[in-house]
Amino acid sequence: MNDLTIALRRDTGKHLYEQIYLHMKQEIREGKLLQGERLPSVRFLAEFLQVSRSTVELAYGQLVSEGYIEARPYRGHFVCQAEELFDLGKEENIQEAWRGKEAQGKREFAYDFSPNTIDMSAFPYATWKKITKNILVDANSDIFIPGSPKGDYSLRETIAHYLHNSRGVNCLPEQIIIGAGNDYLLMLLEKILGRHVKIAMENPTYRRAYRIFDSFAYRISPIAMDGSGMSAEGLYESGADVAYVMPSHQYPTGIVMPIGRRLELLKWAGEKQGRYLIEDDYDSEFRFKGKPVPSLQSSDRAGKVIYMGTFSKSIAPAIRMGYMVLPLPLLQVYEENCSFYSNTVSRIDQRILNEFIGKGHFERHLNRMRKIYREKHDLLLNGLKGMEKRFMISGENAGLHILLQDKTGTEERELTKAAADAGVRVYGLSEFCVGEIAPLWKADTVILGYASLGKEQIAEGLRRLWDAWGSLPHRRQ
Repeated sequence: MNDLTIALRRDTGKHLYEQIYLHMKQEIREGKLLQGERLPSVRFLAEFLQVSRSTVELAYGQLVSEGYIEARPYRGHFVCQAEELFDLGKEENIQEAWRGKEAQGKREFAYDFSPNTIDMSAFPYATWKKITKNILVDANSDIFIPGSPKGDYSLRETIAHYLHNSRGVNCLPEQIIIGAGNDYLLMLLEKILGRHVKIAMENPTYRRAYRIFDSFAYRISPIAMDGSGMSAEGLYESGADVAYVMPSHQYPTGIVMPIGRRLELLKWAGEKQGRYLIEDDYDSEFRFKGKPVPSLQSSDRAGKVIYMGTFSKSIAPAIRMGYMVLPLPLLQVYEENCSFYSNTVSRIDQRILNEFIGKGHFERHLNRMRKIYREKHDLLLNGLKGMEKRFMISGENAGLHILLQDKTGTEERELTKAAADAGVRVYGLSEFCVGEIAPLWKADTVILGYASLGKEQIAEGLRRLWDAWGSLPHRRQ
């Protein structure tokens, strides 16, 4: 060993053997101790460092167990293959570089108007805890064994009842499949629909769903939207087999699809066997003006709508529980080809959610959250009144975000940069577009989500945005 100088310290909180072990491991990784090089004997190193032999033996033992050195009988300890160990060091350096790169790419914002967050301040923790405790106290062995691949029947009954009353969805509990979020349900749907599918998607759209479909190697056809949602004419021209739509509150534009357009899409689906509409009803619970808009599935009489929903927005993202309602023809395909897949949601969590919904806690929570979100929504709109000369506001009165379209010709990238320089994060509509920017909005629209911000944060964030955007020149006179 070339360098026996190991600076041992007794005030670091680390054992002496650990300090010896770490030092020698680093020397090996950096190539300072070469392959096949013989290390000092335990007795010699112990005497040199003025430590007990057991301390050195512990350090050598750890290095042997991790493969850095090897013990040869009657000969001593030798450094193992250096090339592989050096590669390991390079790999760790690469990982460290990536961590540094990622940290550099993250910018801290004082105010983040994210459209993907919710307000957890009013979550009924006490109620959820009480239900959980009661279920675990009263639980029998059945709750700890695998249940139905579709999810517990009692929860599917509860969801079917809730969907019929709140969204007009017509289904049997047998048609519902519960899964750990829409990611899993979409992956399951790929097994049901098959691999050679062409899917039409609204543009702009929910990018996560787009990425999932793209990972299936589906052929994806983006359909530009008009003021009523996905263009029926564009859908016919696309040659798609399946259309993914959000008719009750399109994400991210906020468009509510009128009944005429809905009937056009249902007509398209009914004209050919194998055509289906995937209805993503992701945040239908939050509407602040007028009555809730019925689901597209409620108008389906031919079994052409695959209805999908989640509790991520209405309860909490970490619950990771979504549901899919299959039309009867696809339910038969599921039973024949996919029913061997195990359910991905804990039966305990299913029981908790069933109690939470069935005993009225969910409805009370929704009413409370509607009130909270309405107050924030109104505060945001009132704060934007001074910006109406510059921006056209849309997407209001439902959901948890709004859109601002610049009237002066200022591009999205200028708006987002000016906001970022003021410590405020806003989101450009182009982030949600597939391919070219949707012509209806061009490249001049930003999105403001408000759910996770407090009232004072919304007010201060808007003040900063007004200062930042007010100084930008008007491109269009």
